[in-house]
Amino acid sequence: MFEDKTRVLLVVPEAVLDRARVFAGEATSRLKRPVSLQMVLRALIDEGLRRNGDRAVLANIESQVQAVRQIRSRVGRVASAGKTQRGRVGK
Repeated sequence: MFEDKTRVLLVVPEAVLDRARVFAGEATSRLKRPVSLQMVLRALIDEGLRRNGDRAVLANIESQVQAVRQIRSRVGRVASAGKTQRGRVGK
């Protein structure tokens, strides 16, 4: 089943991870077999990628893109302010 596997580091918010754990518990109950968090995350990623052009998926991606841009913008402003202050102190 997993002949072509690759390792990936996935960083997700704790709330998302908690929801996936709940889903794993529910799946374990329904299937009467152990279901790991890894199985749930793999299934969610696979199913999400099958939904070509789904508005909810695209909206989620867009919100993540905006969040990353805001974080990078703040970091850039803080870094440039630090450089300006360092230049003034030395003179």
